[in-house]
Parts: sequence; C-alpha cells; structure tokens
Amino acid sequence: MDGSTPEKRQTDVLDELSLRLAAAETERLGLSLLAIVRRIHDLVVELKPSPAEMRHVVEFLTEVGHASDDRRQEWVLLADVIGVSTRVEELHADCPSGATPMTLAGPFYRADVPEMPPGSNLSRDGVGEAMEVSLRVTELQGAPVPDALVDVWQANAHGRYENQDPDLQPEFNLRGRMRADAQGRLTFRTIKPRGYFLPEDGPVGRLVNRLGLRLERPAHVHFKVTAPGFRTLVTHVFDRDDPAIGRDALFGVRPELLAEFRSLPPGGTAKHALDLTLVLVRDGHAGGANPETTM
Repeated sequence: MDGSTPEKRQTDVLDELSLRLAAAETERLGLSLLAIVRRIHDLVVELKPSPAEMRHVVEFLTEVGHASDDRRQEWVLLADVIGVSTRVEELHADCPSGATPMTLAGPFYRADVPEMPPGSNLSRDGVGEAMEVSLRVTELQGAPVPDALVDVWQANAHGRYENQDPDLQPEFNLRGRMRADAQGRLTFRTIKPRGYFLPEDGPVGRLVNRLGLRLERPAHVHFKVTAPGFRTLVTHVFDRDDPAIGRDALFGVRPELLAEFRSLPPGGTAKHALDLTLVLVRDGHAGGANPETTM
C-alpha cells in the first residue's frame, strides 16, 4: 500500500487517462469520454458501491443490451425514462414561436415502413374505432410546404405497437409513410389509439417499477415530417382528454401538442376525427441545428 487516498488515486487515474486521450484523433470523442468518466469516478467516490453492487450494475447494463434488437430498443427506453433523451432534444431543438415542438421518436419507431398513397388506411387489421386524420404542413409564415414526406406510427386500441406484437398484429400495422400534396395537405385513416404503459417485461421496466415510478403514457400519434429546405420535425400529438395527460413517463406532453380526438356523429364511416397543422422551420433559421431523430 502506498498510503494514497481514494481521492488521490482517482486524480492519478483521470490524469493518466487524459494523457492517453490527448493523442486521440477525434478530439470531441476523447473530451466527451473523459467528461463522462470523471463524473462516473465522482459518483463512485460519493456512493462507494461495493464490488457486489458494481456487479449488479454491470449485469443490468448487460441485460439492457441483450434486450435490444432491430424491433426493440431498450437503450432508447432507458434514456427516455430517465429524461436524458428529452434533455438532449431540448438542448438542440431551437423552436421559434409558432413552430411545432420537437419531441422524442421513442423506442418503437421503424425506418423501414413502405411509402403509401395519400388517403390510405393505416389499420391493416381493421381492429379499433376508425379515425379520420386531416393534416396540413406549413412553414412559420403559414405558407404550405408542398410534397412533405410524413411518417406516422401509433399504438393500437389496446395500447400496443405492431413491433411489440409481431405475432398478433400485421407487419407495419398502424404505420405509414405518405406524401402531402402541393398544398401541404394529407388525409389518411387510422384508428383511435389508446394510452399505454411502457414495456415492463425488460430490465428497464423492472427497474422503474422497483423505484415506484409510473410507466404510463397518454394516447398519442407520432409524426416525422421531412421536406427539402426544412428541418426534420419529429413530434407526437396527444389526446387532450386522456386521463394520463399530466403524468407522461417520457416527459413529452406540451400545451402545443394537445389535440382534440373528437367524436363524429353516428352513421358515418369513422367514429373519430383529428385535424392538425404541423409547422416546420426552415434550415438555417438562427439559433439551432437540425435535430433529426432516427431512433
């Protein structure tokens, strides 16, 4: 034993790591790693975990990795429920007054959805109460954004996404990629979604339940809108009447994203309707970069 304190040893280790990273080709990566490691070391000194507790941490992180695949992203879920994903979006998403706020894509987005013609029905199994959606894509000044490409995804009437139920729902159920017309307008049909609880069968769900936190999400529909010359918008719109509107597990509810999933008179082909305007921001708008989300 050399008689050095844990704090002195921590400083020595971090100084040595800093010297080793000085030659790294990617300065941003090296600085980021060093900053993360410094905070981890500080936490270790503060919390003084036992070797057994450290093994539990490693086992949890390993389990998160094993639970992630091309259909389910447990790492994204972990970042979402501790608020890190939302904080990253807020740091980089300059949202001028009047623009639709950016939110998380969440862990259930799929990038491989085929393009469909406008007016399509996204419900491939016909289960649920039909809902007509009328969407308009504009820029800040109100002018239409022609030919915008709109991705849509949502949970079903039981609060389940298609990639959570691969054996119970058809492929790409309640998902679609469609193009708005020259006036920035798009209509399609889907079903009224239901709010849900985030997955509880994985390591993140078990951790959150153990902590006594809520995994509830109010009903919503996700949108990703891309158009040349504009920042990509990733957002979701919430049913303002959902009882869980004030306790979203992913911290995504904002006043601008509350909408009326209104009931239609009986006798029609749909029971509900949703009318939306999504407002895009042009590339180069002062104050922020394009925070495109691909999770």
